Amino acid sequence: MSTPTGFMEYKRELPTDRDPLERIKDWNEFHRMFSEDQLRTQGARCMDCGTPYCHTGIELSGSVSGCPVNNLIPEWNNLIYRGLWKEAYERLAKTNNFPEFTGRVCPAPCEGSCTVGLIGDAVTIKTIEQAIIDRAFEEGWVVPQPPKVRTGKKVAVVGSGPAGLATAAQLNKAGHTVTIFERADRAGGLLMYGIPTMKLEKDIVQRRIDLLAAEGVQFVLNTEIGKDISSEELLKQFDAVVLCGGATKARPIGNVEGHELKGIHPAMDYLNSTIKSFLDNGLQDGTYISGKDQHVIVIGGGDTGTDCVATALRHGCRSVTQFGTHSKAPLERDTLNNPWPEYPNVYTLDYAHEEAKALYGEDPRAFSVLTKKFVGDENGNVKQLHTVQIRRYVDEQGRKIYEEIPGTEKVWPADLVLVAVGFEGPERTIVDQLGLETDRRTNVKAKYGKYTTNVDKVFAAGDMRRGQSLIVWAINEGREAAREVDRYLMGSTLLP
Repeated sequence: MSTPTGFMEYKRELPTDRDPLERIKDWNEFHRMFSEDQLRTQGARCMDCGTPYCHTGIELSGSVSGCPVNNLIPEWNNLIYRGLWKEAYERLAKTNNFPEFTGRVCPAPCEGSCTVGLIGDAVTIKTIEQAIIDRAFEEGWVVPQPPKVRTGKKVAVVGSGPAGLATAAQLNKAGHTVTIFERADRAGGLLMYGIPTMKLEKDIVQRRIDLLAAEGVQFVLNTEIGKDISSEELLKQFDAVVLCGGATKARPIGNVEGHELKGIHPAMDYLNSTIKSFLDNGLQDGTYISGKDQHVIVIGGGDTGTDCVATALRHGCRSVTQFGTHSKAPLERDTLNNPWPEYPNVYTLDYAHEEAKALYGEDPRAFSVLTKKFVGDENGNVKQLHTVQIRRYVDEQGRKIYEEIPGTEKVWPADLVLVAVGFEGPERTIVDQLGLETDRRTNVKAKYGKYTTNVDKVFAAGDMRRGQSLIVWAINEGREAAREVDRYLMGSTLLP
């Protein structure tokens, strides 16, 4: 333990982010970091409790509690308090292949289950994690570590998102020759295309990809399995295939009148077009979907919708509003219906909401809102969006029912509508070509912890297996799938 009374002596603190009105003028990361002394003080708040729920990684009431990659959080908190940074990095690297990603974009379920949170504010775990890995890169501790011996076995990984990268990293450590196939022009999956640069700068993603390449992982870009190379051909060329293609089939909004109007786009098309144009030429080509001078409506209250809000602000939108069917969260945790160590459902302003509030004077979110129809102009462009307020209740069968509230109809000006209502599962090309079994949600059917499909030597992990989820679950599944592939190829495994 750092200090037995640290959680009583010191208050939880977070670094002050860049000013919202300044950061919306650029596409750079908005976080700032603490000094070493401040980090040591925050590390001192860790209780090193007997049962550290922060690294349990279990699901409670539909959300994750603790860290799915089982980070040894109390241990590296203590090491930071003692000033042992390299040892803290070595501890962190034992469980997490990519802390530079999770330290930036993970929602930190570890903090939601921190024992200090029972009587006060949780330890600033995420901030310390990012500080450790950033220091490790600055000091040159993160270097390529190719395996000393190769097994002669070849593994194909389809998809270069966090699940695919974690799978490849672990299998490469075991000595297998790993090739990652990615249909985009850059590797990284949603880390590269999907998460805006202000949350995760792309040179950080590329740095890790370059490191994996230096360790022997091969990347084949601009190549879609099932089209450029058939799925059957892939099975012939490799001893095992791991599918990590994500859950990229966007859920449509086709049941809403007027959905075919121009100016209505899937959220990922909007985000990806901006990210690609920014990386290619700093948004000079004008090929992206722009929110400049537009009334922007984002339908969907999740992280993707929030990223659309932040992107629209940087485009120079006229206004931006984010709709959610969920009700506004309480200011404090409901200890009866949302007890510790569940992830706390409380009202917060995410980075994009802070920016919109600073610019327009209020939270851009509209809660408990249902979109009824879109109305267009004479040229087929969307110009209005009609909504109604709703209330949600659970019926006797446990189903969530949405009931419209009479008299709450509203008309919103809308020049650009971004649909961020989730994903239906993986795209079907590989699934159909290989005859893979799927579950009721159309995800590839493979048991958690085993990852084997109904087709010999084909494994599935990450969102393609579990559906849309968190980056930490993707890394967890990639690491575990690698262990099972190694066992399949070699008869036993030393991978964790």
